[in-house]
Amino acid sequence: MEERTPPKGTVTQRAIEEIKAMIAEGRLHPGERLPTERDLAAQLGLSRSSMREAVRALTAMGVLEARHGSGIYVTRLEAGDLLETFGVVADLSRGERLVELLEVRRVLESTATALAAARIDTDGLAEVAKHLEAMNGTDDPEQILAHDLEFHRVVNAASGNETMAAILEGLSSRTFRARVWRGHVEEGALDRTRREHARIHRALLARDPEAARAAAAAHVGEVEEWLRTQLDTGGDAAG
Repeated sequence: MEERTPPKGTVTQRAIEEIKAMIAEGRLHPGERLPTERDLAAQLGLSRSSMREAVRALTAMGVLEARHGSGIYVTRLEAGDLLETFGVVADLSRGERLVELLEVRRVLESTATALAAARIDTDGLAEVAKHLEAMNGTDDPEQILAHDLEFHRVVNAASGNETMAAILEGLSSRTFRARVWRGHVEEGALDRTRREHARIHRALLARDPEAARAAAAAHVGEVEEWLRTQLDTGGDAAG
């Protein structure tokens, strides 16, 4: 019986896995140039068309980058680049899926904030205080929430865990529209947001990880519960 040619997608996936293995095993390093498409295809025993598709896919994932006139290189493999597609999932989520993502954010952000309470430096605390002051100095919901995003970005970076901070960056920015809408329609939401951020700030100043963890969990939990209520009452929780 004649052997069937593997589906194109299967061959391309094999090419993707082979290149990933070369990086994981240290045969290719961050910032290093890949062999030419022809040489790489010959080395791995794959077609040039499959190799070309694999390179395109890995470039979209942030694993590889094309430099005009120079070739294809391994990126620096930073968490923010590699997790960019995660943010797309969060951005397109609606309804129950958005609530699930907020659950993930609540768990991760409470952990990141607890770590930050132990690790944040003086400059970081000053930056957090600056955004809190800005939130308290305006009644514009979009301005308040813009500083909300920056507040959490500083805190998450201070956790010292770049991967966690990168995931939270996607979750925070992609839920921005839901939080803006909430600020416009729910009476007292902006004042409550200010109080919740002040509580987080006090825990950071006190270098109290458990208080910081609880404050962050309560803050994200407020948004999560609001979205659950919207779903239960038939509202539009699209985010």
